[in-house]
Formats: sequence, C-alpha cells, structure tokens
Amino acid sequence: MEDQSHKPHRKAKEKKQQSGDRNPKAFAVSNPGKLARQAARSSDIKEKRLHVPLVDRLPEEAPPRLVTIVGPPGVGKTTLLKSLIRRYAKETLSEPQGPITVVTSKKQRLTFVECPNDLEAMVDMAKIADIVLLMIDGNYGFEMETMEFLNILSATGMPGNIFGVLTHLDLFRKPQGLKDAKKRLKHRLWRELYAGAHLFYLSGVINGRYPDREVHNLSRFLSVMKNPRPLIWRNNHPYSIIDSVRDVTHPTAIEADEKCDRTVALSGYLRGTNFSAEGQRVHIPGLGDFTVKSMEALPDPCPTPQMEQAIAKATGKTGRRRLDEKEKKLHAPMSDRSGLKIEGDAIWITREKGFNFDKDDVEGERGEGEELIVGLQGERKLLGQTEDGMQLFRGGEKISSVPEEEDTGRKKPRSARFAEREENDDDLPEDEGFGSGEDDENEDGVSDEEAEFDEKKLGSMFRKEADKAGKEEDVAFADSDSDLGSLSGDDDEEVDSEDDFDDEDDEEAAALRWKDNLTERAHKLHGNRPSYRTADLARLMYNESLTAEEILKRWKGEVDEAEESEEDIEADSEDEEFFKKTKQEKDDSTSDDRPIPVYDYEQLEAKWSTPDNVELLRQRFTTATLGAGDGEEGDDDFDGFGDDDDEGDGEFEDLETGEQHKAEPKPAMSLEEERARNAKRKEELKLRFEEEDREGFSNDKANARREAGNDAEEFGEDDWYDAQKALIQKQLDINKSEFEALDERQRVAVEGYKAGKYAKIIIESVPAEFVDNFNTRLPVIVGGLAPTEDRFGYIQVRIKRHRWHKKILKTNDPLIFSLGWRRFQTMPIYSTTDSRTRNRMLKYTPEHMHCFATVYAPLIAPNTGFVCFNSFSSANPGFRIAASGTVLSVDESTEIVKKLKLTGAPYKVYKNTAFIKDMFTSSLEIAKFEGAAIKTVSGIRGQIKRALSKPEGHFRATFEDKLLMSDIVFLRAWYPIKPHRYYNVMTNLVGSWQGMRLTGEVRRDQGIATPMEKNSKYRTIERQTRHFNALKVPRALAAELPFKSQIVQMKPQKHKTYMQKRAVVLGGEEKKARDLLQKITTIRKDTDAKRRAKKEEKRAEFRKKMALMGEKKEAREKREKKEYWEREGRKRKAGDEGGGGKRRR
Repeated sequence: MEDQSHKPHRKAKEKKQQSGDRNPKAFAVSNPGKLARQAARSSDIKEKRLHVPLVDRLPEEAPPRLVTIVGPPGVGKTTLLKSLIRRYAKETLSEPQGPITVVTSKKQRLTFVECPNDLEAMVDMAKIADIVLLMIDGNYGFEMETMEFLNILSATGMPGNIFGVLTHLDLFRKPQGLKDAKKRLKHRLWRELYAGAHLFYLSGVINGRYPDREVHNLSRFLSVMKNPRPLIWRNNHPYSIIDSVRDVTHPTAIEADEKCDRTVALSGYLRGTNFSAEGQRVHIPGLGDFTVKSMEALPDPCPTPQMEQAIAKATGKTGRRRLDEKEKKLHAPMSDRSGLKIEGDAIWITREKGFNFDKDDVEGERGEGEELIVGLQGERKLLGQTEDGMQLFRGGEKISSVPEEEDTGRKKPRSARFAEREENDDDLPEDEGFGSGEDDENEDGVSDEEAEFDEKKLGSMFRKEADKAGKEEDVAFADSDSDLGSLSGDDDEEVDSEDDFDDEDDEEAAALRWKDNLTERAHKLHGNRPSYRTADLARLMYNESLTAEEILKRWKGEVDEAEESEEDIEADSEDEEFFKKTKQEKDDSTSDDRPIPVYDYEQLEAKWSTPDNVELLRQRFTTATLGAGDGEEGDDDFDGFGDDDDEGDGEFEDLETGEQHKAEPKPAMSLEEERARNAKRKEELKLRFEEEDREGFSNDKANARREAGNDAEEFGEDDWYDAQKALIQKQLDINKSEFEALDERQRVAVEGYKAGKYAKIIIESVPAEFVDNFNTRLPVIVGGLAPTEDRFGYIQVRIKRHRWHKKILKTNDPLIFSLGWRRFQTMPIYSTTDSRTRNRMLKYTPEHMHCFATVYAPLIAPNTGFVCFNSFSSANPGFRIAASGTVLSVDESTEIVKKLKLTGAPYKVYKNTAFIKDMFTSSLEIAKFEGAAIKTVSGIRGQIKRALSKPEGHFRATFEDKLLMSDIVFLRAWYPIKPHRYYNVMTNLVGSWQGMRLTGEVRRDQGIATPMEKNSKYRTIERQTRHFNALKVPRALAAELPFKSQIVQMKPQKHKTYMQKRAVVLGGEEKKARDLLQKITTIRKDTDAKRRAKKEEKRAEFRKKMALMGEKKEAREKREKKEYWEREGRKRKAGDEGGGGKRRR
C-alpha cells in the first residue's frame, strides 16, 4: 500500500480571458427576493449580538463558579454530586453537605451546592447560581418542583448556563420507549428555556456513582464554559455563600444566658462587587439584616495553580507545571471528608472497617480523621519537643538538657512596665544584656531570683531615674538579639562575670563601632524620601490626633514621623496625667481654619517698609518682568520673604572650613527668551493636567457632545458598540491604575474587600436559635445591601398572577415577596390606571393581565424582578408561585383611590331644582362637595349647590330636567387609601416561621364558626311594578310637528265590524271529519304512552347495571391510588434521608 502510485490530477482548463468592458447585466442579481432575505437575516444575526454594555466586575482572581444541583427528591442529586467530586478531586465523600469547592483547571474552580427540596432554599439559590444542573427523572417526567424552580429563575434572573440531566433511564425496557421519552423531555425543556438547551443523559448507577464516561462528558462542559453575561443584580451587590459557620461568642456570656445573642464567624468566597471595609450592611436570607462587625481576608483554602505560581514567583520558589492528582485540591468544611467532619464544636470521625490505633502500622491506609486520633493517642509533648530533645526551629540545634545552674528564666509572671526615654538614653549599664545568673545580689541588695526582672537588661527605654544616677561611663550597645549573641548556656560561659566582660571590652567596642552615628547615616540615606505621596496623605488625613498643620508638614516631608514619635516618648513621664488631651484640643492660634489669622502687626510693618521686600513682591506679578532688563529674574519659584535657606540657588556654607560659596548669578534673559520659557512651561502644565484628568470619556465636554448628537461623526454605525465597550474598559483601567498606587491596607479602606477573596465575616446579635438549629443542607447567603436599601417606603410594582396558580389574589391579603436578597411578608394593594389620571384600587387581580400593586417594603432599584408566594409549605398540593413581576418605582408616599358612591333621594322637587336628603350627615360634608357632579339612575345630570340650614345633611341641587320623586340620586367620589405598613421578614433559619394568616384560616384552625351579618346575607329583592302615565302631547305642539313626526291616533269605532258580528256553524260532513280526527289523535297518544313506559323499564335495568360497574371502578381506583401513594411515600422518605439514586417503582 505504501508503494502505490496515485494517478496524477488532470490539469484544469484555462479560463478564457474576458475581452472588452465588464457587462453589468451579466452579473445582475438573479433572485432579488432571496438576496433581500439573506441581507435581513444577516442584519438580524448582527443585531442579536448587540446588547447594552455592562461593566464586567469579575476580578483577575475570580471566585469559584457556583454550580447548583436542583431537583425533586429521589432523582439522584447526591449521587451526581459524589460522582462529580470523584471526577475532579479523586476523593469520595460519604455525606456531601454544604458548599464543596474543587480545582478544575489551571485558572478555574467550581463550587458545588446541592439544593434541598425546600422552596426557601430554591429561591435563595436561584439568586446566586452561576450554573444550574436541573435533575429530571426520565422515567417520570417533569415534576412540580422543577417547574417552580424554572419560574423562579425567569423572575429573579436567568443564569446563562442551565443544563438538564436525565436520570433513571435504565428503567426503560424498550429502546424505542427510551428514545421517545428523550425526545419528548428535550422538547419540553426547550419550551421552558430556549431551543437548543443542553440535555445530558445518565443511564444507571454503578457502585454508587454514575458511569465515568457520562460524568466525564458533563464535567467537560462545566470546565470549558465561558463567563456568561453578568446579571444586573449580582453586578451591583456584594454577596457570598457561606461554607463555614462558627460560634465565637464568649463562653461566659453563654453560661450566663443560653439564649443570649451570639457572635458568629461566617467564612466564604466573596462575590459580586466589593464589600465595604467598615459598616457594611448585609442581609442573610432567613435570618435578617445585620451590620458586619469586622472582616478579615483569609488565605485561600483552595487556590488555583495559577495563584500558586504567582505566590511562588513572588517568594522565589519554583511552581508546578501541571495539575497532578495530588494537587487536585478539595475544600469541603461541612462534609465528611476522609472520615473527618467538623460540625460546630464537635468533630466526627468515622470509618467503615473500624479503627486501628497502632501508630507503628504503616501498611494500612488511614483517613484524615484516623490520623488525627492516632496522633492524639501518644504521650503529651510540649511545643518543639522531640524524642532527641527540644528543637524550636527547623534546622536549629536540638537541646537535650539544660543544667540547673544555668536556668536563668523568670520564676513568676512579668508585670506591666511603662516605657520611658530620657536625655541620657545613650548611657547604658556596664552589664547591659550580659548579667550572669551567678550574681548573688544586685546594687539594691535584692537577688535576681526574687526580682521580677533585671531592669538593666531592658535598655534605656524602660529605666527609671534612680537606676541611671550612678552610671559613670558609656559603652556601645546592641540593638538586636543577634548582636548580643546567643542567650543559651554555651554563650553564657564566656560572659560569666564582670571581669571577663572588662577583658573583652575593647574587642566588643571594635565590633560595634560600625554602629556609630547610625541615626545621621540613616537620615542621609533615607531622609530625602519623596514627599507629596498620595498614600501618606490618605493615611494622615484620618489620624485624629494630628492637626491640619502637622498633617501638611508631614506630607511635605518637613517633619519626620519617627523623630516626632521619639520626641513624644521623651516628653512623656510618669508624673504627668494618665489621660492627655489630643493635639487638636490645644490652642489653634496657628491653625489655617481660623476666620481671622493672628499676625504680629509690628513685624509686618517693619518687614514691608524695606524697598527690597517691596521689589520682591512686585516681581510676583506677571507684568513685573516684562520691562526687566537689569538682570532681574521673573522666576516663579518664590518661597517667601525672610527665608535664609538658599540651598536651592546653589548657596551653601562648608561647615568644615567655614568657607561660604555664593551662587553664580544667572544671565539676564531677553523678552523673547522669557516668552519662550513661559510658553514651554504652559505646555508642560497642559500635559500634566491631561495626565491627571482621570475622568476619561466621562468629562463634561464629552457628555455635552454626546447629548447634542454629535457622537455619530466620531463613530460609524458599526463602531459605536465597540466604542462604548472601550469607554468602559478605559474607566476600569483608570480605576485599576489609581488603586495600585495604594498599599494593601489603604486599598481595603478605600476600595473594600474585592471579589475572589476568601474572607471571614464577624456578625453580632445573631439569635441563639440560628446556632442551635443550624442545618448544613440549607444554604447560608450573606448579601450586601446598598445604602438606600435600608430605608422603607412604598414600592409600586407591575404584577401578574401566575397562570398555574389556582386562586386569584385579593387586595390586603398577606403575600410573601422574594425581592432582592430579602424574603418578607407584606399586604399589597392592587390598582389600575384610569386614563393615566388616577390609580384606582382593584379588589382582585385581573385574569391574564398585568396590574399595579403598591407594597410597604425596603426601597429597591427599579426593574428588579420578584416572585410571590402564598405559602412555602410543601403541604400545599398546587403550584406554589402565586405571581411575579418587576419594580416600577419607589416613593415615600403613594396615591391610590377607591371608588365611593353616595346615594340620596329627593323630597322636594321643583322645575329644575330639588332638595336631596339621606346623602350626607352634616353641612360640613356638604360644604366639602359643593360644585360636585351628581346624577340620577335615569341619567339626569346635576350639581350640588348649597346646604340647607334647617334639616341637617340636606342640600339643594340643580338638574338639567325635572326629577321624579322616585328617582335615586348618587354622587361618584374617590376615597384615598394607603397600604398597611406591614413588613414581616422570613426567619426560617431560626426555626419554623409562621406568617400572618387570613381570618378564614384562623377560624378554620380554631374551629370558630363564621359569623353571619344581617347586611351580608343575600336576599331576594322585591320590586313593585311601576305604572307610568301615558305620554300626553299638547295639541299646539302636535300641530307644529312635521308630517313625518306627527302622532296618528284613530278614534275607537262605535259599531261592531263584519268579522265581529259573523257566526261559524258546522255542517254534517265537517262535523264527522272533526270527530274522526279527534279519535285518531287520542289512540295515537295512548300508544305513545305505552311505548315510553316500556322503554323506561329497560332504562332502569341499564342504570342499575351501570351503577354496579361504577362502584367496582371506584373501588379499583381507590386501591390503585393507595398503592401509588405508598410507593411515592417510600420514595420521598428516602429522598429526605439524603438518599439519591435509583427510584423504586
């Protein structure tokens, strides 16, 4: 085969070269309609790609993506979670609980969370999930929990990645049935999500896990997915899902009161925007609103290889090039990992095959928990103690024993001492740091063993005046322990006594001579540190102990902070007061904030009387240098009057020789040279201003140009979208460059804790029931709140009852809202708009339509989606989502009106005027409605005029026609109403939460009969028949009517007509025919009656037979229903106990 020669290809024919001009008709469009459709299709595809640009706040070290596994009980959620963890981390978790983070690639991590079958947990996980694995039982189909979760996602924000996972496919016996079920479920999922949604198939369970090949296909999709478009809510709020909860309350407070409020430490990866460093308000769904006491960034427990390489590069170590099996890290603090599980203050260690406590047995494999027990079984050892001796540091010397005579440690606890420093702090005692343990007594006659410590060993900062009075000579001293040498017994033998120290004094002095004048040398090297640093100014401005003048001096570098701190220490003494005033409380005569500065007017008068100073002042003006030709300079670097420091001009004095060096005079500049220099300086200032302008494209001129519509000239039709993305990216780069100039502490204070950090959040005043009833299966989410989301007011929303919810919603019935991070119960008022003039209240929500609703709740941004429930109880058999909608506006007040009809009756009727009664009760009410329009039931319009004086509540009204005494007059008015200020946050993490119930539910639970009101009963309305008089038209009016409208009336005849007078007499033949017809009809009726009676007998037998068959069918259905629910109960019970996997039928 290798030697086979292929036939050479035939050469293509050469095309004839076209001669002459190009014929446009030959290349015309053959099918213009098809071309138009193709152009429209390409434009649609191009437009679908465009969307409103959002700021991508995802940091470089992104937090792990959150993968949520959702499904009804018994569908195999736990089995899938075990399989995925086994696939990624090569570990087996017996009971996976809580968030589990694994490393999947060089730059990516995934956090898996199994969502329990609780509606509260499903609502919370829908708000933070990045990837959703929707578990569906292929043998059963879609269940109610799956459809509820999909509708929650559509209302609160649909994540970009939702995968369907079909399980229990091994229960299909026929391949064709399996194929049909896959196709049916796939198209049903596409109808709920979008056409082309991924659907994975998991056939069966092998050894407690799904097949490796199927799990591998799913894991590859999870690993290679791109970041979806960020949701607006998550892109504007910080949040975190907690994977570790610890109670850090002081034990004495718990002993005093077991139900006291607790202090809880919550740990997890930060997500979304930045958490504020101080005073961050958060909401924990199911618990309430809290203020973060403190936050602390912790080391990442599950870093990616890229992070480790960055750390290794910074520390100088070499990192790994590939992700080995040992480097596949797993972080699951709430789960049972390798037989070790930490739950609160208890540690559970489990092993299926029992424990082996023989620590010499190295052959058997031990889990992490068993290793911990084996390590605790040995004898108790001190810190650093080994079998060979004591070793505190790695690579250090091991100490096997310490002689008793050389044991010079303290015998009692150290007491507090005050730090002091005095003028002669360079004078040190002779035995500084080298006192021997064999000295019997010190100068005061007290032995070293009885004294707490030897003050001579502590340096000049901790000495008193009495200890420094008798010192005669100065010696060199050491500033660190390394200069003193080792304090162990080997080195102490060389300095046992003062005589030995005197012999080696010269050698020590020579060795320490390099430390002479360290302060001056350090000042020369580091004294000229760069001033005007933003980091220093940001740190000094928040120092309350400094005045504004001192802050400016330190910022400019005129005062060294270290020198000032030493001067402050020297100024302190024990004789002064313990509580000292801050520097801001001193006399602020030199402060810049004084309205009238304090001046020495005599000195000012003497200063400005000299002509030299006046000339210097004149040179400060712009026109002073234009006519300067006698060697004067117009330099702007003017540092003030009376300043003798001419170092910047080159003037200095040699302190060793005393010789003074004068600055060389600068040559005088001509007018053209000076103008050129000024122009150059203006250009430099312009460039510096452009560099410091950090607003990018968002300055005022660019905004004005954009509003005027002149932006189209800069960008073409296709370039505008890319230009907007470039604007956002440039602003991000500017922010990044600004924050990089700050150190880590200042950056956290200004910017906050960035997303991607693993942090510990301390929260106080947490109810004790949260700690007692903590369940690792329920997710704990910490959601950050914006400053306005702590304020309460009225929120107007657009709401629509869900089409699958059975009942319509009634105004002022309690409803549970899931809005933002919060879940709360409130009482909405439904309304609609009447021609955009008023908001009219609705008693019930309309069918298949949106309406408005006004609720009392925390203020939140418009266009935020929400979902409503009547109850979260799983005992509710129907669809539990009651409604969904979006927020329209927020306001502190609301205007909703209710229709009000007041009725009355006339008791005196004139031509067009009537006196009305029974509508009002007082003249004050009538005065409020003067001029209001009224109307009768028959349609006659009128107007309220004035109240009558004598009958209270009666008024005079005018109408467009005369009323009847039987007419009913009504007034159509609008009554303003406000929603109830009811807000009840859900606290299901504390315990079983019970919200407000309806009056009917309370009566039903307590067995109270519903009272029947007299006016609430329906009764038959008896209306008397009214007899109206005939219409009488006056003769004069009838005569003037046109011919077509004239009333024609015939006079009644006095005589009978021919038809009235004639009589009908039957003849002989006609009479016989009528009699015969009557007899035939009678016989026919009798025959029909007998026939109907016979059929009714047969029908009775048939109905009896059908009734017997119906009873048998009802008994059979009842038996089948009982058997089905027995199976369903066993399945759900297994699901509640945490068992997934195969469903029994």
